[in-house]
Amino acid sequence: MLKHCVHALLAAASCLAPALAQAGPALTSDDFSRQVEEFLRGEAAAYPGEPRIAVTPPQTGRMPACEQSEVFLPSHGRLRSRMTVGIRCLAPKPWTSYTQVELSIEGSYYVAGRSLDAGTVVGRDDVAQREGDLLRLAPGTIYEAERLFGSITTQRIGTGSPMRDRALRSADSIARGQAVRLEARGVGFVASSDGTALQGGEPGAQIQVRAASGQTVSGTVLNGQTVLVLM
Repeated sequence: MLKHCVHALLAAASCLAPALAQAGPALTSDDFSRQVEEFLRGEAAAYPGEPRIAVTPPQTGRMPACEQSEVFLPSHGRLRSRMTVGIRCLAPKPWTSYTQVELSIEGSYYVAGRSLDAGTVVGRDDVAQREGDLLRLAPGTIYEAERLFGSITTQRIGTGSPMRDRALRSADSIARGQAVRLEARGVGFVASSDGTALQGGEPGAQIQVRAASGQTVSGTVLNGQTVLVLM
């Protein structure tokens, strides 16, 4: 009986051995290129445009065979028109290689339709839509009209200049130097007075305000005119 069991175990092991030793298919240069393209399409999804990707075939022919890999951007870099993309082999033997990519994302963005002075409340007639490669624009360029209309310019914007976050503030925000209403609240009382904002901020931000008495207090921006001070 024991001899029969031993023979059965050996037979089972001989059947399992080829399956355990069998390796997965090695990835080719084309496989790596497709992985890079898929990765960049995912990264480009944050932009409202259509990506166009040209991957230089990775030079991995002299590398050990790879069955599992991942793609990454070196140093967590942002997307650029010309960029280096990393390929990291995870198994069976780790290695890292790099390849070059040309990338464009064709989409719409907004520019000033006329010269806008600081303090202008932006309306539909103040901007114009343009088409182009979004990656060639400066960071913070605005693509969505909803973020523009009703906002207030914080600096002069020349005709045709892209509309950018740093040149605008929300209509509900407070600008530095603006006259504001201080609303002080405590247990059992509410009081109000005038003041001058020493800092700018969006609703919810903590800013400093100089009260009419000359005292400097800290408060929370409630809207474009009011700062709350809790006593």
